[in-house]
Amino acid sequence: MPTLPSSCPVVDVPAVHPSEAKEHFARLLALETDCWDVHASLDARPLPFVLLDVRSPELFRQGHIAGALNLPHRQISPRTVEELPAGKLLVVYCAGPHCNGADRAALKLAALGRPVKKMIGGVTGWRDEGFSLVQAP
Repeated sequence: MPTLPSSCPVVDVPAVHPSEAKEHFARLLALETDCWDVHASLDARPLPFVLLDVRSPELFRQGHIAGALNLPHRQISPRTVEELPAGKLLVVYCAGPHCNGADRAALKLAALGRPVKKMIGGVTGWRDEGFSLVQAP
């Protein structure tokens, strides 16, 4: 009979109460979406969100999600977002999990009073799911 380890990293820190877990995961879903959900939603008309690629114009030209607008996170300001539809959900993405550009963009947009979600995975996640990118002319 196998012996159990004296400690188990999975259970050494107890799980939270299910009600607390429910609140946590509901909050995550209110702040984030994923590549599959964005891909599945792109055919909706009218599109219920604006997809923002917050990487540099050069990276955007090299490949981005079809329908995305390019607004680098460093350029987000009251002036640059005034052309985006007021009150419409903004979904931001950057290069991927190794990049915090989407977080920076989401923070700036929220500070400007705009509804925002981050697409987790970014371009890396998009490609990992087998979805294609388009190039800008």
